[in-house]
Amino acid sequence: MTEFQRPLSLESYPVPGELAPGEVLVRIQMAGICGTDIHLWLGQLPVPLPLIMGHETVGAIEAIGGANAIYDWRGNQLRTGDRIGWASGISCGQCYYCRPKRQPTRCLSRKAYGISYRATEAPHLRGGYSDWILLRPETAMFRLPETVPTESLIGGGCALTTALHGLERCPVQLGDTVVVQGAGPVGLAAVAMANASGAAQIIVVGGPAHRLQMAGTFGATDLVSLDDYPTAGARRQRVLDLTGGFGADIVIECVGMPEAVNESLHFCRDGARLLVLGQYANAGNIEFNPHTITRKQLEIHGSWGFEPRHVDQAIRLLENPVWRDRFARQITHRYRLEEANQALETVRTWQSGKAVLLP
Repeated sequence: MTEFQRPLSLESYPVPGELAPGEVLVRIQMAGICGTDIHLWLGQLPVPLPLIMGHETVGAIEAIGGANAIYDWRGNQLRTGDRIGWASGISCGQCYYCRPKRQPTRCLSRKAYGISYRATEAPHLRGGYSDWILLRPETAMFRLPETVPTESLIGGGCALTTALHGLERCPVQLGDTVVVQGAGPVGLAAVAMANASGAAQIIVVGGPAHRLQMAGTFGATDLVSLDDYPTAGARRQRVLDLTGGFGADIVIECVGMPEAVNESLHFCRDGARLLVLGQYANAGNIEFNPHTITRKQLEIHGSWGFEPRHVDQAIRLLENPVWRDRFARQITHRYRLEEANQALETVRTWQSGKAVLLP
């Protein structure tokens, strides 16, 4: 990406011949197109340009730097040929947020593959829309078990780890009524986690129809289509009708459009919890009446990104054949590297479940 809101271009950079100790050169097998990539392309986050995007990636180790053995986050020794995934973000572990406040996703020097590295600066290869990626020694890597296909991990993508982090901060409790706004990858992951946590009712508000249908396979009990209920008032009334007139115990916003948060407040019952999960990028401001928060005695939670332990949890979840297959089936569109612009457009216009690049 050389300019915001302009087509991506193919560029060539050198593959490093000699690696520093602990560096890992990976030949990329699959890279997911994340909704965040659309926000990046729209210029809604201050990222350096030019940028090799791509932060949902699986590949095979081509080379390891240094003479000493290196190990993944779980303690498995890594060797050339191993198929691995990795946490896209790297935190310092020492700053105010990493250590005293234990909020490592807010690390003062945090960097993320596909987001934080200028492509023209050596070693260049720091994003997933590429044939190769060079991983820093501090990267939390995971050797993938044979029971977890590449399609499952990329199908879950950072949406699954984002949902795991968010619902850790704002848990679904056994028997809860849950409203999930949005039927994209984050919304589907939130449905999956609500289902696995024992929610009694899961209402998904969103579209288009093919995504809502997929939400049903992930455990949604009720579907509220934007086509059938095109106004905020109609959607609010439908949710109230489905919840006995009260609203949900927990509402999980996974849309990424600020105006969705206004609707979230009205889907909540009194004393409910609201998890704002979809607003990763700065897509703009909204106005609302704070009296709604006090009158309803709402708890509002935010969650940003994820930690390596959430990648570990995601891999363990995907070893379950039910979730392994469901997340793999999210992938509906596959593209070559030179078709990256078409892939972005497919995701931007909600045509796909999950679109991926296959370098």
